[in-house]
Amino acid sequence: MSTLARQLIAHLPKTELHLHIEGTLEPAMLLQLAQRNRITLPYSDVGAVQAAYEFDCLQDFLDLYYLGMSVLMHEQDFYDLTWAYLERVAADSVHHVEIFFDPQAHMARGIAFETVLAGITRALAEGREAFGISSRLIMCFLRHLPEEQAFDVLEQACRYKEHIFGVGLDSSERDFPPANFSRVYARARQEGFVPVAHAGEEGPAAYVQSALDDLQVRRIDHGNHALDDAALTARLVREQIPLTMCPLSNLRLKVISDMRQNPVKRALALGLLVTVNSDDPSYFGGYVNDNYRALHEALGLSERELVTLAQNSFRAAFLDDSARQAGLDAIAACAGKLGA
Repeated sequence: MSTLARQLIAHLPKTELHLHIEGTLEPAMLLQLAQRNRITLPYSDVGAVQAAYEFDCLQDFLDLYYLGMSVLMHEQDFYDLTWAYLERVAADSVHHVEIFFDPQAHMARGIAFETVLAGITRALAEGREAFGISSRLIMCFLRHLPEEQAFDVLEQACRYKEHIFGVGLDSSERDFPPANFSRVYARARQEGFVPVAHAGEEGPAAYVQSALDDLQVRRIDHGNHALDDAALTARLVREQIPLTMCPLSNLRLKVISDMRQNPVKRALALGLLVTVNSDDPSYFGGYVNDNYRALHEALGLSERELVTLAQNSFRAAFLDDSARQAGLDAIAACAGKLGA
């Protein structure tokens, strides 16, 4: 990696738009919270936790992901989790984050919606003061659960519109098409929530099409298999629908077998509004800058492409025009200072 590329990745202002806060639970914190909350886990030390972070597919990861959630019980736990993430990404020159959270998974364990939300939002507010990181919070529906349960959690979210910006769709994609949630998405849009959805990670291009047409999403999370359909790809380019891709996640979950197969460089060449994100960084081996570095090394991304990815992260974010332009101006200043 050239010195310039290394400096650009380290210092370019950027946003992160595909991040599950529960997926930032590092092994050390997992064990710390387990001890604090008297939760018994099948791991004796950090090394044992790390050894478990090997997956053959999305479902293998989700099984461990939901086990890790069991240590999150109190408002302070969710605060500590979110604060640790903000501290980490501040060091990666991240200026804005749009964070997913999964209240259904916590409510099923008897944890109140308010407990989850209070811890996360308190950390986000303090993070803005401490690090200058702005944020949006996106509540996800779990697609392996019935749509009726999604309506229940949406009703809770309607009480906290000042804190929750949008709704998303995550969990197991295979055999759970977006259209299953068309009614709850229609209601969420009526309530003013901005819609996004995971699609095209394990699922086919048709799932991306469904997310656009049946859910009327404004952004596709992942979207890898959208590139399998030329007409769909052309639509995404024409309408500049953002894709929030997650390279290390794709590799660890075996969506791709080699980082050289990652579609980000091809997506850039086609004119797609593609962004780079970390998804569940503690489980997949890297935060946002680690994903940039992995792509650069595997695909030979140029310095211009690195700058474009940072710019795309602001173009794809749910920011007002002045904040978006401020981010783009900061990127131009940084690139100019570094000689890119």
